[in-house]
Amino acid sequence: MAGLELLSEQGYHVDRCHAGKLCQICARMGIFTQADGSAYPEQGNTKALAAIYGPHEMCGSRSKTLHDQALVNWKFSMAIFTTGKHMQQPHGDCKASEMTLHLKQTFEATILMQLYTRSQINIYIQFLQADSGNYCASMNAATLAVMWDFVCASLGGFIEDTPLADLNYVETLLPKSDQIALLEMNARLHDDHLERIMEAASKACKDVYAVLDQVVWEYFQEVTALLGK
Repeated sequence: MAGLELLSEQGYHVDRCHAGKLCQICARMGIFTQADGSAYPEQGNTKALAAIYGPHEMCGSRSKTLHDQALVNWKFSMAIFTTGKHMQQPHGDCKASEMTLHLKQTFEATILMQLYTRSQINIYIQFLQADSGNYCASMNAATLAVMWDFVCASLGGFIEDTPLADLNYVETLLPKSDQIALLEMNARLHDDHLERIMEAASKACKDVYAVLDQVVWEYFQEVTALLGK
């Protein structure tokens, strides 16, 4: 696809905001009362649910018990109506397995699992609508649901000498420490452009952090007000 079809002369994505800025993002916390943590974020046209249960005692076989840390189970799924065309449930397919592995590797770097020895944590992510940036929405949803630390994700890309946010590139950033937890490339890129895209993706991650931080602050104000009644 030609670059001009993806980026207008004014520097805007097709159906998106300015090239260097995020799509509209909003979120809510405390969606499920029975979960230990839950969240519902919307990023552009992508909508996801996240729920966490635990830490709690091991369920099922005790052979999986880890004596020096918690066992974290991730489950990623997509509803059959998430896209505009009919699709089969992706349970067990390569894409879902890859997504689950990336979430596990990235997020467990922030969970102090050694504090929850011999216990189990279950994290579920389901998409209600998928447009783009599924990994990023998953990570940001899990951040709000788990709330051990902020792990913010964004996409980035490069079209006609213009670095873009939210396109063809995944970077997961720990904004408080300014450390990159995961960086993945889905296409070939000349190393001359890498630094500019890294800057765009990092800025987008920090913009996500600002939004999520505000969501957390408003949620805890609401909870505090309810407890004070």
